[in-house]
Amino acid sequence: MFIHHVFFWLKDKNSNTDRADLLKGLQTLASVEPKKMIHIGVKASTNRPVIDTTYDFSLLLIFNSLEDHDAYQIHPTHQDFVKNCSHLWEKVTIYDSVDAS
Repeated sequence: MFIHHVFFWLKDKNSNTDRADLLKGLQTLASVEPKKMIHIGVKASTNRPVIDTTYDFSLLLIFNSLEDHDAYQIHPTHQDFVKNCSHLWEKVTIYDSVDAS
């Protein structure tokens, strides 16, 4: 299994239009195959010192393999998302992980 978790920080946190546009862009990624699961999220109401609550959106994708992840990266829908939405974010952080063995 290959986990791809992406966190997005909006450039303009006060813009409802930018927030809606990024969400719409993220939702286009649901059609990209191959993937096992997708989750688009916003920060939860939990508040402890170890929790980073500075991001605006998260995207969690679960793939069966690194090869499936790599196919996702070059998929035209993913490429269009980056091209059309990258102006909306000031920062992106990605955490990729595989099963511990």
